[in-house]
Amino acid sequence: MNLMGILSGKIAIVTGGNGVLGSAIAYGLSQSGVKVGILGRNEDRINQVVSTIQTAGDEAIGLVADVCNMESLKTANKKVVDTWGEVDILVNAAGGNEPGATILPNQSIFDINIDSFDSVVDLNLKGTLLPILAFCNTNKKELNIVNISSMAAQQALTRVAGYSAAKAGVDALTRWLSVEMATKYGEGFRVNAVAPGFFIGSQNKSLLLKDDGSLTERGQQIIDQTPMKRFGKPEELVGVVNWLCSSDSSFVTGTIIPIDGGFSAFSGV
Repeated sequence: MNLMGILSGKIAIVTGGNGVLGSAIAYGLSQSGVKVGILGRNEDRINQVVSTIQTAGDEAIGLVADVCNMESLKTANKKVVDTWGEVDILVNAAGGNEPGATILPNQSIFDINIDSFDSVVDLNLKGTLLPILAFCNTNKKELNIVNISSMAAQQALTRVAGYSAAKAGVDALTRWLSVEMATKYGEGFRVNAVAPGFFIGSQNKSLLLKDDGSLTERGQQIIDQTPMKRFGKPEELVGVVNWLCSSDSSFVTGTIIPIDGGFSAFSGV
C-alpha cells in the first residue's frame, strides 16, 4: 500500500529491519515517503537494506544496536534525531527463537533449557519494550507503534514453547500500552500489532522446506491448516503496517491483526 501523501516525511525506526520481514516492512514504508532507520545487529545486512532503499531514491540510515541493550538504543535514537528529528513511527520487528526453547517431538516441556527460554523472552518481549522506552518522545502529538506478534501467540503451536510465551506477552503489552498511551498522552499515540502466519525466513526455512524446495512434514501440516494453501510473502505485511502507521487508521489502537491466509480462522474441519 502506497500512502505517499499521508506518510511522506514521517520518520520511522524498524527494529530487525535487516531481517526478511523487517526489511520488507522498511521497504514498504520508504516507498511511501517515510525516512527509515534500519536497526539490527548485523551491520553488513543493515547496509544492504539501506543501499537498496537509497538506490530507489528514498531515505534510510543504518543503526547498529541490540534491542536488549538500552545504551545502544539510546545511541541509535540520537543518530536519528540528529539526522532527521524525533521518531513518528516505531515498528518492532526484531525477534527470533533458539533451539533450547523449542520442544522437539521426542522431548517434553521438562527438557526445556531455561537459559534459552529467558533469552527468547528477552529478545521478543523485552526487545519490544526497550525500543519503545528509548525512541518514543511523548512531547509529540502523534506516535504510531506497530509490534510484530505471531500466530504462536494466538494458537497453541507445538514445539515453540519459549517463542509462544514471548509473543503472547507482546500481545498483552500491545493492548496495555494502547490504553496507557491514549489515556495519558492523547489520541495521537496509538499502539497496534500484526500477527504474521507462516512466512519463510532464515530461521524456519529448513524446518518448513526440504533442500529441493518441497514441503517437510511440518511444512505440510501448516499448509493443510492454511485455507489459502501457501506461505505468506514478506511484502504482504506492508499494506497493513503502512495503514496502521497512517491517519487512515486514526481510530484504531490496541488491535492485533492476523496476516495469515486464514490460519487463525480455520478449525481444521
